[in-house]
Amino acid sequence: MARAQLDSLDYKILHTLSTNGRKPYLEIARECGVSGAAIHQRIQKLTAMGVLKGSECLIDAASVGYETCAYIGFFLKDPSQFDEVVERLRAIPEVVEVHFTTGQYDMFIKLYARNNDHLLHLIHEELQALGLARTESLISFKEVFKRQLPVHQRKN
Repeated sequence: MARAQLDSLDYKILHTLSTNGRKPYLEIARECGVSGAAIHQRIQKLTAMGVLKGSECLIDAASVGYETCAYIGFFLKDPSQFDEVVERLRAIPEVVEVHFTTGQYDMFIKLYARNNDHLLHLIHEELQALGLARTESLISFKEVFKRQLPVHQRKN
């Protein structure tokens, strides 16, 4: 995908939204010295260009009963089945990220389970049925921090 052509106002908007995605458009407009309508139009443009991919509400997994976070590397029996495996992973609600990677794994996923027994069930009953040669699992004890990418206009 080609890099989007963004100007300084676009970068100001992106920086503001990356630090506080709930900031009202009028407040962003005041900070940027433009009208609320201009901010609204720019955000629509950034969304249409695929720069902004929407917004999300971040839920603490443990507070809703998902105490185990795991990262699992997949070794596929047949790597040409990647697209099919991805579609089948979409049907497993506990799988929250899927990556096609370089290195030793064919795929790498992130999932949440209620506990270790639930994780074991997911691996044996849901994931192994996908045509995997084997998996390697890493359990996250605690997410220390998570953040947005830094958004700053590059100097040419």
